[in-house]
Amino acid sequence: MQAQRGFFIQFLRLAGPFWSSENKVIIRQQTLFLIALTVLQMVLAVIVTQWSAALFDAIEQRSMSGLLTQIGYLFLIFISSMVVTSVHLKVKRSLQIGWRAWLTERVIGQWMNKGRHYQVTHIQTSEHDNPDGRIAEDIRIATDEAITLSHSLFYSLLLLISFTEILWHLSGKVILDLGLFSFPVYGYLVWIAVIYSSAASVLGWLIGKPLTIATNEMQTAEANFRFGLVKAREHSQAIALIHGEINEQQRFQVFFQEIINVYNHQTNAWSNILVFNSGYSVLSMAFPVLIAAPRYILGNITLGALMQSVQAFQQMSNALSWPANNMAGIAQWRASVERVISLVNALNELESEITRPDPQRIQIEKPEQNVLVFNNLSIAKLSGEVLVSGINERIRQGEHLLIKGDTATGAKLFKAMAGLWPWGSGSIELPDGEPMFFMSPRPYLPDGTLRAAICYPCLPEGCSLASLDDLFNLAGVGYLLGQLEQVDAWDKVLTREQQQRLGLVRLLLYAPKWVMIEEAFDSLSPDGEEAMLRLICQQLPDATLLTISNQPTAETFHSRYLIL
Repeated sequence: MQAQRGFFIQFLRLAGPFWSSENKVIIRQQTLFLIALTVLQMVLAVIVTQWSAALFDAIEQRSMSGLLTQIGYLFLIFISSMVVTSVHLKVKRSLQIGWRAWLTERVIGQWMNKGRHYQVTHIQTSEHDNPDGRIAEDIRIATDEAITLSHSLFYSLLLLISFTEILWHLSGKVILDLGLFSFPVYGYLVWIAVIYSSAASVLGWLIGKPLTIATNEMQTAEANFRFGLVKAREHSQAIALIHGEINEQQRFQVFFQEIINVYNHQTNAWSNILVFNSGYSVLSMAFPVLIAAPRYILGNITLGALMQSVQAFQQMSNALSWPANNMAGIAQWRASVERVISLVNALNELESEITRPDPQRIQIEKPEQNVLVFNNLSIAKLSGEVLVSGINERIRQGEHLLIKGDTATGAKLFKAMAGLWPWGSGSIELPDGEPMFFMSPRPYLPDGTLRAAICYPCLPEGCSLASLDDLFNLAGVGYLLGQLEQVDAWDKVLTREQQQRLGLVRLLLYAPKWVMIEEAFDSLSPDGEEAMLRLICQQLPDATLLTISNQPTAETFHSRYLIL
C-alpha cells in the first residue's frame, strides 16, 4: 500500500501541475465540462433502464399506445445519446492531447537542457534507457490512459450510486426462512451484486496481477529491439563496409528472442484473464435474471420491473467490477508512468549531482576577461579514476594551441569546457561574452534542406546564398550548391569527408572568435587536413584555435602545445 501511495504521489508531482499551468482556465473549463458530460451519460443510462421498464410493461399489457409512446421516447434518447457521446469524445481527446503536449514539452525541456541529454547517458543506464520511447510513447499512454481510466472510474462511481438506489427499491423485502427462524432481507439484489462483483474483482485482480510485470517487461524489450534497429540504420554504411550483417542479425535475434520470451509470459497472463472474463461475461448475462425471476413468477413485480432489475444489477455489477475490467489498462498505464518517472528522476538526480558544491567537480567560471584559463584542472572518469591532472594553461585570444597525446582525454577536456563533463577537479575560466565553437569529428546535419543543415542551429533565413556560394567553393564542396534546397537525410547520403567539409562551411559562416577542433578533418588526407587548417587561419586570422590532433601537419599552424 505504501508503494502504491508513493507511486501516485510521484505521478501527481510529475503531471498534476498541468491543471495549474499557463492555460489553466481553459484546462479547468474542459475538465468541468467533461465531468458534466459524464454525469449526463449516467443520467441517460438511468433513463434507459426506466424506458426499458416502461416498454416491457406496455408489452405485457399489450398496449399499442404505450408501445408507440416508448418508440417516441427512444428517438429522443437516441439523439441525446449521440450528441452527448460525440461532444464527450471531443472534449476528452482535447484534454488528452493538451496534457500530453504539456508533459512532453516539460520532459523534453528538462532532457534537452544544457547537455543533460548527453550527460544522463553516463549514469544508471538501466533506469532511463531509450528516452525517445519514453517521451514519444510512454507519455502518450501515461496521459491518455490516465484520463480514460479516471473517466471510467468516475462514471462507474456514478452508476454505482444511482443503480444501487434503483436496485434497492426494486428488490423490496424478501423473507429468508432458515427453518428454526426467519428474518426479512431488504435490498437483497444489492447485497448479491456486491458479493458477486467483489468476489469476481478480487479473483480477477489476483489472476491478472502478473500482467503488470509482463507489460513493463514487454515495453522495455520492444524499446531495446527498436533502438537496436535504429542504431543499425544509422551506421548502415560502416556495417556494410566491414560485412557486419551476420553479426547484426545475431544481435537482432537476441533482442527479438527477449521479446518472444516476454511475449510468452504476457500471453500466459492474458490467457488467464481471458478465461476468467469469458466465464464472468456469460455468468453476468444469466445470473441477474435467475435471481430476480422468482419475484416475477410469484407475481410480486411486473415484467418491466424484472427487466429493470436485471439492467440495474448489470450496471451495478459493472461498476463494482471496474478494477477487474480495467486491469490491462491499469497495468499498461502504470508501466508507462513508471518509465516516464524513472527518466525524470534520473534527470533530477543528474541536475542535483552537477549543481551541488563538490570538490570533485570541475568548476566553470566566467570572469570579465577575454582569456581561457585552466586552473589546476583534472579530468576524471565517472568512477573517479583520474585521466589527467595538473593542467595549468592561459590561452589568450588569437593564440593557437595544439592538444596532442590521448585524443579521448582531449575530447573530455572539450566537453568539460562546454559544461558537459563535470567529473574531475579544478576550474576553467571561460572568455567573457565570446561563444565557443566546437567542431566534432562528425558535424550534426539534421534532416531537412541542406541549407538549413548548414545554418543549424540558426534559421536558414539568416544565411545568404551569396556567402554560402563562396564558402562551399572554399571548402571544396561547390558541387553541392545545387542541392541547397533539397530535403534529405544528409548524415546518411553524404560521405564522412563531405560532412567534415560542410562542418568547415558552418565554421566560416559563423566566424567565431574561439574555435575548438576535435579531429574535425580526420577523414581527409594529410594534405587535405593541412589545406583546411590553412583556410581557417586565412579566413579567421583573429580566432583562437584549440586543436586536438596527432597529425604532424597540424603542428605548422600552432605556436603552443599541450600534451595529454
